[in-house]
Amino acid sequence: MLVLASHSPRRKELLALGDWDFTVNAVDIDESPLLGERPKDYVERLAKRKAYCAADKSSAGDIVIAADTTVADGDSILGKPADNREAEQMLRRLRGRTHQVFTAVAVVEASSDDMISEICETDVPMRSYSDEELSAYIATGDPLDKAGAYAIQHTGFRPVVALDGCFANVMGLPLCHLVRALAKFNVHSMTDIPQACQVKLGYECPITADVLRGAY
Repeated sequence: MLVLASHSPRRKELLALGDWDFTVNAVDIDESPLLGERPKDYVERLAKRKAYCAADKSSAGDIVIAADTTVADGDSILGKPADNREAEQMLRRLRGRTHQVFTAVAVVEASSDDMISEICETDVPMRSYSDEELSAYIATGDPLDKAGAYAIQHTGFRPVVALDGCFANVMGLPLCHLVRALAKFNVHSMTDIPQACQVKLGYECPITADVLRGAY
């Protein structure tokens, strides 16, 4: 049985594209960054911690999947905004510039604690949205549970232009990296997951082949 250690509806939606049977066993941990911690190290530490915590509560033989995503502006980690004011500050900071999104995926076998981890990085170019668009988006409440105060898939705001990397990574679960990790535990899907992902997201991914052959 696959176990997803996440509350995220977006991760559940993406994992379901593999037509796997899975349960959800979300865990809550302290997500505070360590002093001077780089974004890449931060997400890897949290994903591994979540995976091991969920594995401790899972049955022998279960394969636990955990992930953590952050928006990074240089070495600055932009988490979920505390309120609308902080959401506005983040969106103004990111507007018209390119930043990075990091997601770490950790897969662990509950009975042995064997783990495989993967990290995906995507450059995200934000468009120069207007103050009016920014305010209208904040009023929807959507930014408050999103790292960096935005959702790439939001059809009304559409904050990102000309993406040239993994779209699913920015949503919180880079599926090709997950497929690569699960294969090392001999877990496969009958579904063409990269194709299903691209159809679902309406996005032709330029890095799928490179990721699956281990070159990205």
